Amino acid sequence: MNLRLGRPKPSDVSAGLVTGLFSIPEGMAYAAIGGFNPVTGIYAGVVPTILGSFFARTVLMVTTLTSAIALTSQSVMSGAGVDPKDAGNIATLAVLAGVIMLVLGVLKLGAVMSFVSNAVMTGFSTGIALQIITGSLKDATDYKPTGHNKLWQLGNWLWDIPHWQLASTLTAVATVVVWALVRLVKRLVAVSVLVALVVVSLGVGILGTDVEMAGDIAHIPAALPAFTAPDLGSLGALLPGAFAVALVALAQAASIGPTVPNPDGTKSSVNGDFISQGIANVGGGLFGGLPTGGSMSRTGVAVSAGARTRWTGIFAGLWLALLVLTLGSLAEQIPMPVIGGLIIVIGVELILGRVKDIKLILRTSALSTAAMVVTFLATTQLPLQQAIIIGAVLSLLLYCVQAARQSGLRTLEPGAGPATAWRIAPPPSRIAPGTVTVLYYAGTSLFAEAPRIDEQWPDTKEAAGSAVILAVRGVPEVPSSAVLKMLRRYAIDLRAHGGRLYLAGVEPKLAEVLRKTGVAAELGEDAVVEATPE
Repeated sequence: MNLRLGRPKPSDVSAGLVTGLFSIPEGMAYAAIGGFNPVTGIYAGVVPTILGSFFARTVLMVTTLTSAIALTSQSVMSGAGVDPKDAGNIATLAVLAGVIMLVLGVLKLGAVMSFVSNAVMTGFSTGIALQIITGSLKDATDYKPTGHNKLWQLGNWLWDIPHWQLASTLTAVATVVVWALVRLVKRLVAVSVLVALVVVSLGVGILGTDVEMAGDIAHIPAALPAFTAPDLGSLGALLPGAFAVALVALAQAASIGPTVPNPDGTKSSVNGDFISQGIANVGGGLFGGLPTGGSMSRTGVAVSAGARTRWTGIFAGLWLALLVLTLGSLAEQIPMPVIGGLIIVIGVELILGRVKDIKLILRTSALSTAAMVVTFLATTQLPLQQAIIIGAVLSLLLYCVQAARQSGLRTLEPGAGPATAWRIAPPPSRIAPGTVTVLYYAGTSLFAEAPRIDEQWPDTKEAAGSAVILAVRGVPEVPSSAVLKMLRRYAIDLRAHGGRLYLAGVEPKLAEVLRKTGVAAELGEDAVVEATPE
């Protein structure tokens, strides 16, 4: 995988500590949201985070439990009719999802993610950021908004301000204020999240403020996760759902690479990240963790805390293990409004980081804007696995539409200069008798562009004694059957009126396809001129 572990920076140690601390209350909260034992959410931040960071190609990505993965896992287990609190079932789901991720990465199917347009990815990642924010509103104000989707919940939360609990709200506000004040000191920016977490937590303890604590969700045992064997009896029931969990996790992780580039200048690899998350899930599933994936919120926490290398994630897992072993009871005293306030800050920062992309898309085209908006709405209003499918379909639609728009025929006319100079012009409306017309095929050979090119063919009624040379250099080696039918149809039409069609610059594999499909025979063997280096 060509990994460079490198040396850790001092800021990686502190950023790992902050991320590890966050993993206690946030992991417990996410697991509880999904109906799982909250401690499994903590364990999802130990082995998976260490393995994920060690192997990840997006070096700052933190692999752990997310709210979307927790909710998807809940839906999968509910649909399969298995107990979500049974450790064997959890191990089975996590290991299955990990194996699926590994297979997708090894087969290099991450290339499929390159077909997800920037518009769709922007809508998806912005929707995920809003999910992060809405998922923390209850922790920040001790008021849980109602509604069937995230936008409705946000509106309900703002509308019902009188229902916010004063102590929790003031604690969350104090956390944001301390965080903002610390960031005014340039040298403290990297540790602003940690300072806010520690200072406000101490303040709550000293003042005796009555707010929800991490320990109120569940007791944190002073023990590391033990080996858990998957329950083979639930394998068949959970296998279909494991694909959904893997899809949600991989889609979330794919949005992190473009948002958080590698500080060392290396390039992210979607396939490499697929493999790293697969390893993380297999390892985590065998040691008590829920399914995991690249976490936008936890990565944002790490970056805000000063992460510089992949060591941040490794230290986060190690710190978390140490904290659970030695200070589990102390970690139970972290106020949930502190976590809620900081997570809301992280979510807002993630949205602000996408503002430039949003403006660019709005100025690009109405189609791209529509794709972004639809994906955003789907991410905030539908189950995440459905939103991903909608985003994938929209991306495919955008690709096909753009490919069809860019396709077409051009005329190549000899220029006034050297013989090798050609001028590009629109195709003629008709083929004159006894002439040679050189056309250039500009397109990707998709079936969607065939009707557009069919409309551009010059009329052949007066083509007696003429030749049409179609330059196809650069056309994909295996065009669609619709394009082959189109070429055959025009060749027959041209020959019926006394002319001939020649294909020039034919690549070897395309020539083989033309022979196998009989198109070469329709044209005549001498009419297929293979490409040369010149």
